[in-house]
Amino acid sequence: MPTHELYAKDPGDPQWQVPASGAARFSWEYDDGRDRLLALYQKGKDKQWDGTKRIDWDLEVDPYDPLGVPDEALVLYDTPYWSKLTERDKSELRRHYASWQFSQFLHGEQGAMVCAARIVESVPDLDAKFYSATQTMDEARHAEIYSRFLHEKVGMVYPINDNLQSLLGDTLRDSRWDMPYLGMQVLIEGLALAAFGMLRDTTDKPLPKQILAYVMQDEARHVAFGRMALRDYYKQLSEAELREREEFVIEGCYLMRDRLKGTEVLEHFGISAKEADAFSEQSEYLKLFRQLLFSRIVPCVKDIGLWGERLQRAYVDMGVFELGDANLDLLMAEDEEIAEKLDAERFAAEEAERTAEVAEAIAQGAAAD
Repeated sequence: MPTHELYAKDPGDPQWQVPASGAARFSWEYDDGRDRLLALYQKGKDKQWDGTKRIDWDLEVDPYDPLGVPDEALVLYDTPYWSKLTERDKSELRRHYASWQFSQFLHGEQGAMVCAARIVESVPDLDAKFYSATQTMDEARHAEIYSRFLHEKVGMVYPINDNLQSLLGDTLRDSRWDMPYLGMQVLIEGLALAAFGMLRDTTDKPLPKQILAYVMQDEARHVAFGRMALRDYYKQLSEAELREREEFVIEGCYLMRDRLKGTEVLEHFGISAKEADAFSEQSEYLKLFRQLLFSRIVPCVKDIGLWGERLQRAYVDMGVFELGDANLDLLMAEDEEIAEKLDAERFAAEEAERTAEVAEAIAQGAAAD
């Protein structure tokens, strides 16, 4: 079925064009490059996988409870509207929220694919071009997977959120080669990683858990790539140039924080944008969710050398300043381990099932004799 027929609301023009700016850069220096980045490039090649084969698409998904998250995660929970909802209404609400969340993941992954391709084009160093080429393939795979989940398992898609689209546009329109790194690798990917992780750790549904765990395994490499490249480059910039990038981070973080409200979902259920916004501000779950979502961004921003006074004040205002001391390497290592453990558990169970089938066939054969 065409995606246009699955949208919960009219997405408008089926295509979005962002005027490109900046230069395509070639490098005639084909030496070995930076060891850390080339090691990450090798890992990117080694860790390629096929979403059609690695993910068990035969798993059933209830489209009216695709993620299995508790009702407390729904913004309408414990509001005057909640008691008025029928069980059918609540099921429909769960479906819309899951569709909205995974739709933003889908749109973000397409944006990441375009930004990774832009990095291949614009970054001056060949080792960075090599790695970005592997990331472009990763992001294509992620967009394919989220699209398939929405089409086949949920049957509903939401348009891209205005704030996410705004940050993507700002990132792509900037002519400076480091901005796709900063906008995508640090802000959008960092926020996505935290959102994926919270859902991965709370869902009791095996299919979305697989999708989120395997995508996060890739994304951990992507954030590491952004940190390496920008940390090296930002050491060379003037104070004025660093402040410009901090202003971009501040604006981007406020945009990303404000995109998490899901106002579009509540508007579908007849609630005004103003009232939906108020419910979002009152939601204890959403307050926790927002704070955790910056657990990957704040330490990364600090690590790459953007930690001026105004940026610190903005993080204090958002209530996430203390996250600057989080151990980002440990979080990324855990993402890798969870995906590997999930693989091991799945394949061990499949092997045990095959062994049992063989034993049963042998027993039946012996009985027939």
